[in-house]
Amino acid sequence: MAPRPNLSDIARAIGVSSATVSNALSGKGRVSAQLSRQIAEKARELGYVPSLAGRALSTGRSHVLGLVLADIGHPLFPQFAQAIEQAATKAGYGVLIGDSRGDVKTQTAAIDQLIERGADGIILVPRHGTRIAEINCPVAVIDTPSTPGNTVSADHWQGGRLIGAHLRNLGHTHLAIIGLHQDSNVQADRIGGIRTGFGREGSVRTLWIDALEADAGPGCELGLAELVREGYTAFAAVSDIHALRAVSELQRSGLSVPAHVTVTGFDDLHWARSISPALTTVRMNMETIARLAVADLLLQIEPDRTTPPEDETAPPQAVPMELIVRSSSASPHGNLIPSQDNNNNSDPDTLPSREGTNNA
Repeated sequence: MAPRPNLSDIARAIGVSSATVSNALSGKGRVSAQLSRQIAEKARELGYVPSLAGRALSTGRSHVLGLVLADIGHPLFPQFAQAIEQAATKAGYGVLIGDSRGDVKTQTAAIDQLIERGADGIILVPRHGTRIAEINCPVAVIDTPSTPGNTVSADHWQGGRLIGAHLRNLGHTHLAIIGLHQDSNVQADRIGGIRTGFGREGSVRTLWIDALEADAGPGCELGLAELVREGYTAFAAVSDIHALRAVSELQRSGLSVPAHVTVTGFDDLHWARSISPALTTVRMNMETIARLAVADLLLQIEPDRTTPPEDETAPPQAVPMELIVRSSSASPHGNLIPSQDNNNNSDPDTLPSREGTNNA
């Protein structure tokens, strides 16, 4: 088996010293951006893999970051983990992952365990409503700009404005927003943005799933068909998952999306383009968020670390989101409630009422 390439191999190939190669790959010292790129390209070409154990002995650091997610079972967070891992790997760091499972005590325990395992710093995607306590190591928080101590995040308010303005521009005047947790800073920002983008004219109301389920049980009907009878033509969910729940409930009631009512989501999860109808939603730039979070954390861990030109300024608090328009949103139609002539049995008199419906 051929020996693994080392710093000396890279140095000989380029004609510089091993110290220069080490400084370029670690982000330390005065190495020009052009030479740093040349060294990085040669390292990739030769298949160089840094020894974390050797670096730990020489620097006193593990070169491992801890990542604590709010709920790894939610389809959004594996995407976050992948983006963070890729950004950390480019910086020469590994990643250990902890899961709070939506529980504050479990979140604290996960942070403590990662610190005990030698993580040089922690990237935290906190449980909703959490106030970030003092952590005895460098930390970067990914939540929302309104969260105290937030490092960098998607601009959830701006994303909400995009959705609200989109619905208003389509001609909707009656909008129902579907949220999950009333104590979530992220959802509060999204809802505030939706209301701002939609404007003050017309009717806007918010449904909270946790409150409805506290009364009627998990998986209960949200009463969307009743709202359509009252004249609501659009439902804006703060998550693609809740948007899918809304589409399913409306379809069970004999209502078609978007022929009779519009539904939008948030996050652009992998399946949002594959369901029928494909979901109009907003997408966060996870790669940029991950890169900026890792860059901020590494500057705390290694204050003398040099950064690439694009990271020379402090990370922005909010990374803009992108509106993705698909077929679940359309202009409101005059005949909002389908009649029996549409080959279904869901005229206004036969649509189920909100009372007594529960799919738990």
